[in-house]
Amino acid sequence: MDKLITCAEILRKKHQFKGYIHLKILPGASPAAIEKAISVSNAVSLNIETPGKEFLEKLSNKKDFLRDIVEPIKLISRLTSQSPRRVKQTTQFIVGAAGETDRHIVNYTAALYERLGLNRVYFSAYQHSDTENAVGEHINNQEGFTREHRLYQVDFLFRKYGFTQSDIIYDRSGLLSVETDPKEVWARNHPEFFPVNINTAMQYELLRVPGLGPETVENILQRRKLAKISSIDDIGVVNKRLLKAVKYVNFGGLPQNKVFLFNF
Repeated sequence: MDKLITCAEILRKKHQFKGYIHLKILPGASPAAIEKAISVSNAVSLNIETPGKEFLEKLSNKKDFLRDIVEPIKLISRLTSQSPRRVKQTTQFIVGAAGETDRHIVNYTAALYERLGLNRVYFSAYQHSDTENAVGEHINNQEGFTREHRLYQVDFLFRKYGFTQSDIIYDRSGLLSVETDPKEVWARNHPEFFPVNINTAMQYELLRVPGLGPETVENILQRRKLAKISSIDDIGVVNKRLLKAVKYVNFGGLPQNKVFLFNF
C-alpha cells in the first residue's frame, strides 16, 4: 500500500501529473494510508469480492470480512464524500467462486449504492481450469460469463433505469434468468403496467419498456414535443432491440403503419 501511494505521490509532486489516477486500496490498509491514497487519486477501489463474511471465509482464512474489507469501504465512503475534490469509489465482486447466488450479490450491490454511495460496482466471473469452485461445486465457465453479464445488466438497471432491489426477479435458486435479460423478466411479470403510451408516458414509465434505453427515451421525449409519434420507426432506426418494444407500447390509438420486420 505504501509503495502504491509513493508511486502516485511521485507522479503528482515530482512530475506534476494532473491526469487521472485510480488507486487500489489493499484489504486491511490503515485509515492513514486510505486517507493519503484518496488525497492523490481521482478514484479508489477496494474489492469486496464476496457478498458477505460466510462466503469470504470459503475463499480465504487470512482476510476478515468486516475488519479488512467492510470497515475500510465505509471509511472510503466517508472520506470521499467529505473531500473537496470529486473522488470516485468502486468495488468488484467475484462471481461464482464461493457458492453465492445472484440474489446475494445484487442485494449487496444495492446496499453499496444506496447506503455508501459507491460510483460503480464491477463483476468478474470466476474461472477455474478443473471446473470446480472453491467449495467443490462443479462450475461451467460459460455459465459464469453469462451470470457476469446478467449482473451488469442489473447494475445498469439500478444506475440508469430507476430500478430498485425489489424489482429484480430470480428463479427458485436465487439466480437471474439465463435466457432473458432482467428488464424483460420484470416486464413479463408485470402485464398490468403495459402497454405504455409512447406519446403520454412519463420518463420512468418509458424506461421500463424492454428495448428502450435512456438515449432512446430521451429521443422520444424530445420528438413528441414537436409532433405525435405514430409508429415505432418514428423513434429511430428500427433494429432488433427497438422491435422488442413493439409489444409493450401503443401510440394512443394512432396506427402503427410503418413497422419494418426483419429476420434475425
